[in-house]
This record gives sequence, structure tokens and C-alpha cells, in this order.
Amino acid sequence: MPQTKPSKTARKREHLALQELGERLIELTVAELDELPLDTRLRIAVLAASDITAKGALRRQKQLIGKLMRDADADAIRRIIDARNADDRLEKRAFAEAERWRDRIVSEGHSAIEEYRQVTGTGDETLGELLAELQRTLNERTAKGIRRRIFQRVHGTMLARARDDRIPR
Repeated sequence: MPQTKPSKTARKREHLALQELGERLIELTVAELDELPLDTRLRIAVLAASDITAKGALRRQKQLIGKLMRDADADAIRRIIDARNADDRLEKRAFAEAERWRDRIVSEGHSAIEEYRQVTGTGDETLGELLAELQRTLNERTAKGIRRRIFQRVHGTMLARARDDRIPR
């Protein structure tokens, strides 16, 4: 005879998954919570949890959030949070790649700029000008500012490329 309802283990696993998703909500800012389809009771419980410091009270609040998550659209919430996390990972990768290119441009000079142009497909002349300015400067504070401007140019390009690569065509 086939089972008509999920087993107790399956129900518990589902409840723990909802509670875990609810715990992820606690880490979000108020502005990020505003973007999610949360009912009033769940939103209040999540906001209250962020103020609780006692371990036992926080555990009970997380259980309450898990219970309230049963009535929420967990799939929609999960999709929005996962999309946000994907954006964060994309931005971190672009940041790291921009740091590597900046370091190469500063240390290798025009050969690195040419390779950067080939890889990115940009004709950014400003990088050459910034590099020349960096090589002329004697003041470390000014040099630091120029390296920052090189990073900003490269980071903007890397971020735009990463976002373009993510968009399905």
C-alpha cells in the first residue's frame, strides 16, 4: 500500500530546510528583506531575531521563523536569495580579476595593457596615460591614487564583462 503522506523524517527534513532558509533571512538588511515576498508575521519575526543575543532565545526564534516559513513562498524567496548570492560571487570574481590586471599593468607596463586590451576587446587609452603618469610620479601618495584609478577603470570593464557573460542570449 503506497504512503499517502510524507514520512516523519521527510517532514522534519523539510522543516529544517525551511528553518535554514529562514536563518538566511536573518542575515539580510531591511532593504533586502523589502524585496522578498514575506508576510507581516514572518518579517517581524526575522527583524526581531536580528536583535536577539541570548543563544536559547535565538534558537527558539529561528524555530518560529521556520514554522512561519511553512506559509511563505519558500521557492520564490530561495530564488531571490540565490540570485543575490550569484551577483555577489560575480562581483567578487570581477574585483579579484581587476586586482590581478592592475598589478600586472603596474608591474609589466604597456605589454600588460596590450594584453588587457586583447582579452577585454577595449581600446581604453586612459590606462596608458595613467601608467605614464604613474611612472613619472615620485610621490607615493600620488602613485597610490593613480593605482586606484587604474583599478577603477579595469574593475568597471571586468564587472561589465561579467554581467554581459551572465545574460543569456
